[in-house]
Amino acid sequence: MRLTLLGTGDARQVPVYNCSCAACDSARLNPARRRGPCCALIECGAQRWLIDSGLSDLCERFPPHSLSGILQTHYHADHAQGLLHLRWGQGLIIPVHGPDDPEGLADLYKHPGILDFSQPFAAFERRQLGELSVTALPLNHSKPTFGYLLQGLTASGEQRRIAYLTDTLGVPDASAEVLRQQPLDLLVLDCSTAPQPIAPRNHNDLTRALEVALQLQPRETVLTHIGHSFDAWLLEHPDALPAGVSLACDGRVL
Repeated sequence: MRLTLLGTGDARQVPVYNCSCAACDSARLNPARRRGPCCALIECGAQRWLIDSGLSDLCERFPPHSLSGILQTHYHADHAQGLLHLRWGQGLIIPVHGPDDPEGLADLYKHPGILDFSQPFAAFERRQLGELSVTALPLNHSKPTFGYLLQGLTASGEQRRIAYLTDTLGVPDASAEVLRQQPLDLLVLDCSTAPQPIAPRNHNDLTRALEVALQLQPRETVLTHIGHSFDAWLLEHPDALPAGVSLACDGRVL
């Protein structure tokens, strides 16, 4: 099982338009510091699923029939805007599994084109997609949102468990209970901002993200959905992340 982080930024991405903070200036000079819309690709055996679709170049990046489908966490624009163009393809059907959100994004549900929204996940539903097992876990966000527990076997028959939890403030108790049933190999977790004196809305700051990691006890934690102000703060606090916790970057393979 392989997870590739295709985008690791928040809705503003990095660099932010017309921002001259240290992180944005650095990203303009060094493409490796840029952050696109938060999304990932999970591969397990013959399965190849995109997690979220905020990338604007989905049609160029993924040739026809190269994806098994899309696991949509929710339908905010920075996570779903790529579907607006992809839907107008022809000659194939792409399943999109995610929360049941009739409002969706713009008119996606009304005019889905080649996208099949007919099988939304129910909360805590587990689906077997070939060699990949996917469980939908409710998260704390302003729109119906799922994180995903991804399970698969290695070539030697060992089970791997990955939790992909982005766009959330903390983790609901019931979802955390599912994640604690067996050890997590990897936790990919929303952490949009540096430590805040008051809990943010909709997204973890570093303080809340580390609380979630302590609660779930994964073998490894990778922070994603990073905002430019957090990147700038980390430039001034390079030792802020404890052992076992690291920062995502676009293109990182786990």
